[in-house]
Amino acid sequence: MPIDQLKPSPERKLLSTIGKLDSYRANGAIKKTDETQPTFEELQSIEKGRREILLRAELPFWRILLFWSGTCLKEISTDILVWFTLAVYTAIRIYANSVDYVPSSVSLLEDSNIDILGGFLSFFLVLFVNQTNGRFLVMYGFSKACSGRIQDVAGLARAELPSEVGEKIVRYLNAAQIAGYVGLNGIGQGSPYSKAFFFDVYNAEHDLLSPREMAMIERHDMDHSGSCMKELCTWCQIEVAQARKAGYVGTFEAQRMQDRILEFRAAMDGMYDYTDQPPHFFYIHFLDLLSALYLPLFAVNTACASGWGQECFVGLDVLNGTIVLLQCIFVAGLRALGTKMIDPYGDDPEDLSVILYIESTLENCDIIMDSKLGIAETKLPPTYKVLHSRGTVGGSRSSGGDCATRNEDLQVSDRIV
Repeated sequence: MPIDQLKPSPERKLLSTIGKLDSYRANGAIKKTDETQPTFEELQSIEKGRREILLRAELPFWRILLFWSGTCLKEISTDILVWFTLAVYTAIRIYANSVDYVPSSVSLLEDSNIDILGGFLSFFLVLFVNQTNGRFLVMYGFSKACSGRIQDVAGLARAELPSEVGEKIVRYLNAAQIAGYVGLNGIGQGSPYSKAFFFDVYNAEHDLLSPREMAMIERHDMDHSGSCMKELCTWCQIEVAQARKAGYVGTFEAQRMQDRILEFRAAMDGMYDYTDQPPHFFYIHFLDLLSALYLPLFAVNTACASGWGQECFVGLDVLNGTIVLLQCIFVAGLRALGTKMIDPYGDDPEDLSVILYIESTLENCDIIMDSKLGIAETKLPPTYKVLHSRGTVGGSRSSGGDCATRNEDLQVSDRIV
């Protein structure tokens, strides 16, 4: 039975009523449409904000404290648990200042030890942030590895292959990288990168795929799977294999290119694997439950220990209220920080700079493929040009050449010496 015909759960009916339900695919991932995806201009604006936030890390501490965007304060200000905790503390202190006796229940709280719970929660929160930070850095490594492998192939293609063949392979790999980021919509929470507002923009600007080539991958749903990326990688492998059969490169050089292409695909697969498997929901629910129980209890314990009746002092109330706020910042801030790093390919200001990775790769590939070092510029003797035209310089000759030609080349090289 199609998933659209399944009977909706009560939770889904409720969400649909308030207009907050996304459509889901058969694998459970959120399905986004072009209407909900940001435009390329909006993505560029998000990217600009990300780069600005990265540059803040080395500013003096007093300037760092003045920022609002990209900080924990923005997240904490909208956290219901923080406001509820502060409300509990404030309500108890107002009551404590309005009576002239100490309630009997206050003496019972003196025997409680909430600090133990706070210690356990701190340990699990720090562990959670450490795990998500490691996950974030691994996925960053995958993104940079994709860029690096494309440039490796570009360098090998420029040195070993005819320009038309090398440029075609580099075009396919750059298209595969962009299609790979678009395909992340097919898993997890999806990504803000779409075919209409992301891939098509770069394809029109850099002529990565021709209309005929676009028609060949049209059978794949680029917006909701990584199939286009897989096929484009296969096209690169086929081009390298055909270049080897045509004698443009030897077996060793072709194998090096094939290895780089497969390493690129493996890095892309790693991004998909990590995105498809976030930290366990059981663990995240456990942390949320502990936080929801601990912070109000901490507020009650602190408020009751701040004095009653004639012992009340406004300065002490403010000081202990600040301590409660700091505890909220610590707990809610760590929880928000860990959650932010789970999916680095979203539209948050703290996510990875995907546009920078793609555009820097395209720019570096253009530099590599347009390298002007050649025979005319080096002003070497004509006999060197003969050797270069025969493919004996740099080890780029195919292994299938005849012995007579090789002996003739060796005699020419002896005359050069």
